[in-house]
Amino acid sequence: MIPSQRVYWLLLLGGAIAVLVATWGEIPLSIGISLAYSLLLLLLMAIDSWRVKNHAVEVSRTPLNKLSIGRDNPVTLTVKASQKSVRLHIADFYPLEFSASTSQFHLDLSPNQIQELHYTVCPHRRGEFLWRDIQVRQLGTWGLGWREWKIPARQTVAVYPDLIGLRSLSIRLAVENTGTMRQARRLGQGTEFTELREYSTGDDTRLIDWKATARRARPVIRVLEPEKEQTLIILLDRGRLMTAQVQGMKRFDWGLNSTLSLALAGLSRGDRVGVGVFDKEIVTWIPPERGQHQLPKLLERLTPIQPVLLEPDYFGAVTRLVRQQARRALVVILTDVVDSTASAELLAALTRLTPRYLPFCVALRDPQVDRIAHTPPEAEGSATLIEMAYSRAVALDLIAQREVAFAKLKQRGVLVLDAPADRISTEVVDRYLRLKARNRI
Repeated sequence: MIPSQRVYWLLLLGGAIAVLVATWGEIPLSIGISLAYSLLLLLLMAIDSWRVKNHAVEVSRTPLNKLSIGRDNPVTLTVKASQKSVRLHIADFYPLEFSASTSQFHLDLSPNQIQELHYTVCPHRRGEFLWRDIQVRQLGTWGLGWREWKIPARQTVAVYPDLIGLRSLSIRLAVENTGTMRQARRLGQGTEFTELREYSTGDDTRLIDWKATARRARPVIRVLEPEKEQTLIILLDRGRLMTAQVQGMKRFDWGLNSTLSLALAGLSRGDRVGVGVFDKEIVTWIPPERGQHQLPKLLERLTPIQPVLLEPDYFGAVTRLVRQQARRALVVILTDVVDSTASAELLAALTRLTPRYLPFCVALRDPQVDRIAHTPPEAEGSATLIEMAYSRAVALDLIAQREVAFAKLKQRGVLVLDAPADRISTEVVDRYLRLKARNRI
């Protein structure tokens, strides 16, 4: 039972009446009238609050499935009024580790009205979290008292990698795949023979099959399409540098999102996809397989993994890969590069993969470092100016050393992608699709 604002105004009114009575009459009489008035008002407030039970609203939360890390996940509350108009305050208690657009609502409902309330939550780390009850506060019919109660709605929700992004990517790949394969067959691009057809104007004369042409007495060409069942291996670093926070999420989580996006792209193109997660050793190895059943397996195995404060052993990871994977493959290593000295082992490991494999180093850059490096120091106070200038010099030095490290990798035939962490998934998928289109794998 909570007093409404109307009760306080009525109490002030009663106090004013008591003062007037005391002015024109006896003080004991004014005190008695004031007490009686206050007690009557409190009694009416209690009755008003109690009567809310007879027409209490119904509130429910739409069952929450798997949530995506770093994304705005929609949450829906459904409110159903009884046969009377109601005024409500509703609060949904989401996990404290999440950020939310809002979770408190103030609304008025007409009799028998049903209304949906929407808000979003953004988790910043993976795992299981407890979602608590829904708190409802409803104003009585007389507008004197609020009744407050909780609706049991506790549930444990699981936060996964970026499933929302994977769904969007899946639609995009399905649309692109149809057009790409149709165009490749029409233009005769690729390395895998599929069929023979008659020559038409604009076809590549180098694809003419002279034996078939002689048999049919008319020009016939070979139709080629991109080779299927190639192999894509993704090695995801979960070492010390991947524990750092970048735009609210750990580098490892950005890398994990990219790993799954790249795996989805590879599976959609018919490739065999395998994933290894390593620090001082390979802690998780999922052998390469093709088919859409591989993606759920990757999600199940990779979601529980967290980064650790250990230095990664690139050479050991590559050695294990060479033993496991005999045939040629595109090997993608998702990691971070600090400078040429610290990345010497990475350079040696990736060099071992050439020319048998196609090594591809993907580094997750912190956009904040770029902002600091390209923002001139402008501030009041000499101390602040010195601090900003020093930060900018450090950022510029980091960027320069990364460029030196990447240059050494490229000299050894290693493909390199250095992109901001929040755009890494899109850019690594685009680069992979270009490699497939050019038959580089």
